[in-house]
Amino acid sequence: MKRKHMNHIQDIIQRLQLGESERRIALDMNISRATVHKYHGIAKEKGYLEKVETKPSDGELKQALGPGVQAPKQVSTVEPYREAIKEWMKQGVEITAIWLRLQENFKYAGGYSSVRRFVHRLEPVEPEVFIRVQSEPGEDMQVDFGTVGQLFDPVTKRMRTAYVFVATLCYSRHQYAELVFDQKVATWLALHKRAFAFFGGVPKRIIPDNLKSAVVKALVHDPILGEAYRRMALHYGFLISPTIPHTPRHKGKVESGVHYVKRNFFAGQEFLDINMGNVHLRNWIMNTAGVRKHGTTSEAPLHLFNTIEKDSLQPITTESFRLLEIRPVKVHPDCHVVITGSYYSVPFKYVGEELAAHVSENFIEIYNKRQDLVTTHPRSTRPGQWHTRLEDYPAAKAAYLIHTPDYCKKQGAKIGPSTQSVVEQLLADRPLDRLRSVQAILKLEESVGPKRLEDACTRAAYFGDVRYRQIKLILNAALDREPLPEVQPAQPALNHAFARSGEEFFGRRS
Repeated sequence: MKRKHMNHIQDIIQRLQLGESERRIALDMNISRATVHKYHGIAKEKGYLEKVETKPSDGELKQALGPGVQAPKQVSTVEPYREAIKEWMKQGVEITAIWLRLQENFKYAGGYSSVRRFVHRLEPVEPEVFIRVQSEPGEDMQVDFGTVGQLFDPVTKRMRTAYVFVATLCYSRHQYAELVFDQKVATWLALHKRAFAFFGGVPKRIIPDNLKSAVVKALVHDPILGEAYRRMALHYGFLISPTIPHTPRHKGKVESGVHYVKRNFFAGQEFLDINMGNVHLRNWIMNTAGVRKHGTTSEAPLHLFNTIEKDSLQPITTESFRLLEIRPVKVHPDCHVVITGSYYSVPFKYVGEELAAHVSENFIEIYNKRQDLVTTHPRSTRPGQWHTRLEDYPAAKAAYLIHTPDYCKKQGAKIGPSTQSVVEQLLADRPLDRLRSVQAILKLEESVGPKRLEDACTRAAYFGDVRYRQIKLILNAALDREPLPEVQPAQPALNHAFARSGEEFFGRRS
């Protein structure tokens, strides 16, 4: 057997010792998987895979392979261009560009995969090594969602896409699972609370997937947590350790847990609605999943939980966590923000700004960008409700709401009978809402005093024009100080007649 062929076999065995898969070795060395599998079997039989530090000698290999075993043939279509490829690699040219340059410069007709395998042989990729982390009792809990298809929603009376939430304690592998119709922040937090109640305690660390309910923006070493989830963690005293994006192996226990629930609980099952599905799911967790022999721990999850892990969990705080979500809200020109269809007032100085609304079961708390509390309101029980504090408006605007029609009538009566009559006459004009006019007339008292305003209203009523503009003109011209004429002018008729006949405009009809 030639030395070159012996080196190929040595390379296969060495890569097998490093834990590479047969498929990866076959692709990189451009040989069949069956050939790699054959040498894998020989290496395993002879114990070569246990001797990671050393390679078998050529003599040991020849004796192990025997005279009838042929060395693998490795012929690459890229081999003639080895030197050119090496030069390009020194220059930092990427594999795709190398493939294109081979086509342009050498009329190369082979595929990209052949070039990629050849480059990897020239510059082998160091195999990725993983560390299997073992959790102590009560230390870690992994959480995730998985879709389970369509279920009937008894509230909306229609079929909807449903999700299964699975929380897995990493030591015992005991699970909590629940079916829901959304992955909103409020749902996410409520599921955690019910999981803690189910387990009877809180783990020291929770490992969520990078869904928006938990992590706003996922970075490897600096995740930006959703504020509501962060506050929940502070309340219950657990750490949050989001997984690295696109690396499901970092939450392998719950990933396998979600798959286990979907394959073993939902397979072939049909439920009347989501509520019935949750009843069956809870029973399945306790009586099937919880008592099975787990493939990794070789113990029943429920047994490990009850005998060891349960007592290692942190106690649940007596004060319930009430925050449901935190959402950005914009203050509209009417000094209100809108939250789930209801309206809540904030001080007028924040008009146009974006604030943060902390929504709990019974209250709405609104904070500014410095996390200062701006205002608090009771939470609406249904959409369309208004929660308004008059002090949130500018003084001039608040006056309109404070000075109601009844208030204005009382104020008019205090000033005098003429003012009272003017107020009542204007407020009785229902086709037109004259409340603002009445408020403006009464406000004139602040500048001219009650006597002048009463005299001006008397004069305006005498001449039959009690509009705000007319009363303001009387005061500006000081006509309220003049005596009224002895003969009262005729009041304008309510029913008007045309001065000229229609025939003068349209002619006589024949």
